[in-house]
Amino acid sequence: MHHPYLPPPYPPPPERSAALRQRFAEEARSERPDLSALCLLIGAEADGSLDEAGIDAAQAELDRLAGELPYRPGGPRAWAEAVRRLLGARYGFRGTPGDYQRLESSLLHEVLRRRRGLPILLSVVWLEVARRAGAPVYGVALPGHFVVGFGAAGEQVLADPFDEGRVLTGADAELLVAGAAGASLQPSMLEPAAPLEVVQRILNNIRAWAAARPERSDVALRAVELGLLIPAHPARLRYERGQLLVQRGQFTAGADELDTYAGLIEVVDEPAAEKVRQEARIARSKLN
Repeated sequence: MHHPYLPPPYPPPPERSAALRQRFAEEARSERPDLSALCLLIGAEADGSLDEAGIDAAQAELDRLAGELPYRPGGPRAWAEAVRRLLGARYGFRGTPGDYQRLESSLLHEVLRRRRGLPILLSVVWLEVARRAGAPVYGVALPGHFVVGFGAAGEQVLADPFDEGRVLTGADAELLVAGAAGASLQPSMLEPAAPLEVVQRILNNIRAWAAARPERSDVALRAVELGLLIPAHPARLRYERGQLLVQRGQFTAGADELDTYAGLIEVVDEPAAEKVRQEARIARSKLN
């Protein structure tokens, strides 16, 4: 089902979309959310051509790559070097500035195919391949740049998948944070990011991509609606959903969502709630 007025990727049909969201919600609420499964469900919700066989093939590719890592190469640095040699040097996974302009850079199945992506998606590849091989690996959400960590705090080794998995020195990490956020590196920045934090950040990136392209408000709305399925999501996502619905001409649904959000925030910020209610009234007035 192709949409002549939408550039690819095309969204899935409504019944497929509903099934994907149901699975996403269940996975997000499970005891140990599976990062690769959640990323592939995001991909299928953004790209209607990603079917079940495609999802299985992407998981199989992560398994295959993990099978090519050496067996227990040693400590954290040896793991970081082994993954860099495999994914960065041999398979050429890395990022380029142009990848920030492409929606595919946030979709795991496309990143596996193109071997290009945003720092956080390349980090997901590193994480999922290394984890399957038994590495002590986790994501590290530095301000403005996502990397991976190997080993516990005392012996932590960082690698930058966007830069082909280059193993970072302490000074490298300081420079990354200073360059991306103009901040100094704090120990708290080096703590492991939970899978759901990673997923919410990926959805934020998709929303940011779509926000710069008003004609792709469909993509933004899908990302917001998936974000709302994650437990402990920011309340502000409801406000964004309301605004997107209004922008897309669904005035009543959008106004209702804006009123819901106003109800959530009025306890802490009465004037802000009143402003949002005013937006809801304006949206309803567009109906007649």
